[in-house]
Amino acid sequence: MAGDAWISETAPYLAPRKPGQSDAWTDEAALRGRRGGQRLLQAGETDAPDDIRTALRLSADERVVVRRRLILLDEQPVELADSYYPVAIAGGTPLAEPRKVPGGAVTLLGELGYTGAEVVEDVSAGLATAEESQYLDLPEGSAVLRLLRLTSTADGTPMEASLMTMPAGRHLTYRIGKQDA
Repeated sequence: MAGDAWISETAPYLAPRKPGQSDAWTDEAALRGRRGGQRLLQAGETDAPDDIRTALRLSADERVVVRRRLILLDEQPVELADSYYPVAIAGGTPLAEPRKVPGGAVTLLGELGYTGAEVVEDVSAGLATAEESQYLDLPEGSAVLRLLRLTSTADGTPMEASLMTMPAGRHLTYRIGKQDA
């Protein structure tokens, strides 16, 4: 996607999907004549990395449910997407199982009574870890962009923290809502 004028709309990734509707990434790629896909790498309970624990306001002994996916564009890896949920929200749900979640996480969370009302995105850059380099097919020492998206409910409860890691050659433009001309 480097060099492409690709403006990603955040809103479709935060909205529940209708029955039978494909996921937001598949739809976004298709609009550009491309094939979007993903491969689930991990799902289940785990200890939270420090930045995720802080974002979700968890104590040191609280665990999270993680869903780690490799995002593909035309069968090529373009992003690692790790979504973390407090066990109090996602434990014992399909989010903790290593299988596709019909309608996606946002749809299931809505069915469980959790609707995102506030989203904060933080972008940083750094060097890829060995694992990130392997999954993203990057040479050792490559730079990556990391986008940490925290979604909270209307009462301020953090419900999801997603860490998206992508090659630094990407240009990110996010637009939420319709822009006035």
